[in-house]
Amino acid sequence: MTPRAVRRLVALVCVAGIAGMIVGSIADNNAVALTFGLATAVAALCLIVATAVAKPASRGTEAGAVVEARIAELVEQGMDEKALRALVQAAVEVGREQR
Repeated sequence: MTPRAVRRLVALVCVAGIAGMIVGSIADNNAVALTFGLATAVAALCLIVATAVAKPASRGTEAGAVVEARIAELVEQGMDEKALRALVQAAVEVGREQR
């Protein structure tokens, strides 16, 4: 199960849990409200654990390969590799600042 699927499932459980707590409180049934509250808390804990153990998504693997291939092409055409890599690094830093 992907982290996105876990997040969606937890969101559904939390929405249902909040609704259940409200209905239990309106019905003056503390057991129902407590049960839904505990289910919501367990779902939130599952989300925390799933987020902690999930590997970060590998972004840009394909894009990185394209950049490396383009760098190799430009170096073959006579560009200074060190200067080119410095330029790419600067572009990456600009991109990170814009997030």
